[in-house]
Amino acid sequence: MRTLNIVTTALLLSASTITLAKADTIRFWTTEEQPERLAVQEKIAAAFKEKTGHDVEVIPVTESELGTRATAAFAANDLPDVIYTTLQYVLPWAEAGILDVETDDEIVEDLGRDTFAPGPISMADFDGLTAAVPVDGWTQMIVYRKDLFDEAGLDAPDSYADIEAAIKALHNPPDMYGFVAATKIDENFMSQVLEHVFLANGVTPLDENGFKPLDEKATTEVLEFYKALAEASPPGELFWKQSRELYFSGNAAMIIWSPFILDELAGLRDSAPPTINDDPTSTELASKTDVVTTFSGPSNPDGAAWADVRYFGVTADANTDVAADFVKFSMDEGYLDTLSMAPEGKFPVRKGTPDEPAKFVDGWAMLPVGVDRKAPMSDLYPAETVSRITSGLETAARWGVKENQLSLASKMINSQVINQVVRQYIDGEIDAPSAVAKLNDELSAIN
Repeated sequence: MRTLNIVTTALLLSASTITLAKADTIRFWTTEEQPERLAVQEKIAAAFKEKTGHDVEVIPVTESELGTRATAAFAANDLPDVIYTTLQYVLPWAEAGILDVETDDEIVEDLGRDTFAPGPISMADFDGLTAAVPVDGWTQMIVYRKDLFDEAGLDAPDSYADIEAAIKALHNPPDMYGFVAATKIDENFMSQVLEHVFLANGVTPLDENGFKPLDEKATTEVLEFYKALAEASPPGELFWKQSRELYFSGNAAMIIWSPFILDELAGLRDSAPPTINDDPTSTELASKTDVVTTFSGPSNPDGAAWADVRYFGVTADANTDVAADFVKFSMDEGYLDTLSMAPEGKFPVRKGTPDEPAKFVDGWAMLPVGVDRKAPMSDLYPAETVSRITSGLETAARWGVKENQLSLASKMINSQVINQVVRQYIDGEIDAPSAVAKLNDELSAIN
């Protein structure tokens, strides 16, 4: 009888342990705090619980407060188990010990490193490990009138030379401007566009030690190219608003914009309708539009794409196994739900699975986009355009990432020094050698 009691007690303890394992709760911080996006994340958490028995507490965190809150929680040994974070924190948090880099790298290996776009993987490289798991991203795009390019026999605008050739052929103001460049120096839009143009020609003001003098030849090529864009633009202080309005009215051949324009182009957002015809819900402009995400300059024939990428990070204080399982679930069974929160700005950085290499790219193309009306991307744009929209993640780049100097890069960009000097060059106030020297002088003083 005593033996039976021992066995029974052991079985009860075993059952109790299983029950406790199923009742584990992990905390998940997310910057996707809009109500409709929180609802999607709660849905993913519920599906994860149904599969594993583990609870996920979805906790919204305002993006501007994320760094401060994470630092404070780390100091108090009270980090959440998983954080959905912007690129800017990945490497600093890996360096500080906030992220469990080994676990995040193992997750990428388990999912299949080759199933991810290489750009977001390389941007999270930390001593040969992937410091956080890439979730989604978007790339800046050259949006252009493919119908006009085809009529004129022009190549797609994927290089400085091809863009300048298209300007020469299509620029006919005020009916048609060849380009609408960003020239308003106090707008972040100009900073973002310029970084893309510099990256395209392989120019960066940083190396692993911090500031690096700009290469004069390559930087001069950037300046001359951007001046050509500005000269093909309307006069005035131009930023995202004018570029969108002129493209939507049919008076611009090319602009640089984020993918959040894609649903607006197709007449799905009443607050920003295309005006190329009398029907604000028309898909006509979308049907005449194509995009380029990676373009090149003469000193960088491989080109580059400017990308914003978001990551999942399992933290140093995590219930590691459950947290890793939740991330893997969100990047596999729950991945299309993850992307569905805003498909026009959440490109799949994981293209598919080892067995179905295009599963998530194909599924993403079927997700509805839009605000006042909805339609899948695959109904609005041809398959080759949809493929190009996501292909920029292959060459995704940002200043300071691979050099582990993203913080310094951000200070340089936010100083608007680059905007100011480029505008002085555009306006003829200084020549190219003086512009390069002034950039080097002012950027070197930022720390």
